[in-house]
Amino acid sequence: MTGPRLVLREKRPQGSRVELAPGVVLGGRAFVVMAGPCAVESAAQIQEAAKAVAEAGCAVLRGGAFKPRTSPYAFQGLGAAGARLLGDAARRHGLLAISEVLDAADLPALEGIAVLQVGARNMHNSALLKTLSQLRRPVLLKRGLSATVEEWLLAAEYLLAGGNEQVILCERGIRTFEPATRNTLDLSAVAIAKQRTHLPVVVDPSHASGLRELIVPLSLAAAAVGADGLLVDVHPHPAEALCDGDQALPPEGLRDLMQRLPGVLAAVDRELWRAPLRRKAV
Repeated sequence: MTGPRLVLREKRPQGSRVELAPGVVLGGRAFVVMAGPCAVESAAQIQEAAKAVAEAGCAVLRGGAFKPRTSPYAFQGLGAAGARLLGDAARRHGLLAISEVLDAADLPALEGIAVLQVGARNMHNSALLKTLSQLRRPVLLKRGLSATVEEWLLAAEYLLAGGNEQVILCERGIRTFEPATRNTLDLSAVAIAKQRTHLPVVVDPSHASGLRELIVPLSLAAAAVGADGLLVDVHPHPAEALCDGDQALPPEGLRDLMQRLPGVLAAVDRELWRAPLRRKAV
């Protein structure tokens, strides 16, 4: 048998829960929002972003330190320095942090990051997956640009087969013939994954659409279809972003999203995770 085994729903019918920190759990009744800029650009930018994410009541600050870019001339991220800035901003504002790992060599620089993200390009990178399977840290696994649901689950299987059960799936859109959006958000894959696997599933509406004005409606649709959370691009000044500014919400857009989500979640017997108290920088 070469198909998925450990990820299948029958292995854990009640579903898996991934605890990011005490009280912050993906896969339970709570719906968790992770938000922040696509890339860490400077200390001032990531601190301002962290303040906005914390004030909106989110749990996790996202930010790319190591950036895989299609063009070698595009901004590649700040590397280890960016990871330090991200971790510092998250701590100062009472947030957890998530960032992408491109190579096993990046792991020492990401030691203080709560959640490691495997991007769409690396979903098929079995060597990286095997390395991450040896860790006991949460890993968010994005679906590849043209990956089937079966291939996505098999990539997750690499992580579980090595002993790491703290795995989160992320639907981020797939490449289709439709040019109106950056990718096509496959919400049916979210529903299928929730039926086939016990792993939590989150949705990235930013990379799926590439368009700021679509993030809120796609996020609400993700909540309605059964996703366990969101990974959303938020930038304090989208027009000044060094990458993906067109798909980033400004802080007021994030606040609007957080206000709209509870109504949809109530209809599917879920609730939005919010910080119990407004966080203050220390």
